[in-house]
Amino acid sequence: MFAIVKILISAIIIGIITEFSRRYPQQGGVIAALPIVSLLSILWLYTQGEQMDKISKFAIGVVWGLPGTVVMLLIIGIALKHSIHIFASLGLGIAAWLVLFFAQDLIVKHIGSL
Repeated sequence: MFAIVKILISAIIIGIITEFSRRYPQQGGVIAALPIVSLLSILWLYTQGEQMDKISKFAIGVVWGLPGTVVMLLIIGIALKHSIHIFASLGLGIAAWLVLFFAQDLIVKHIGSL
């Protein structure tokens, strides 16, 4: 039952942001960039009784995902601005995210082995 409540609340928040973004695209983008999903996830983990150590690791994991997310969104925005089809733009952005994710992982592993 709790899973259904989480899904409904999360979906309602995303729906509200999407509707707001239809009317005010730039302001909607700023709201969408807020760490709403991260905060909701932390709250859901907490209410489910997860240990603070796990929640802390989750929060730090989100930080590690930020560089790739920034690159992905920049590529998608630039591609769309240049009239590249939405699915091609998304594909380019996701591909760049994956490349940066694996490069970041290799760099971190290399630094850790020094």
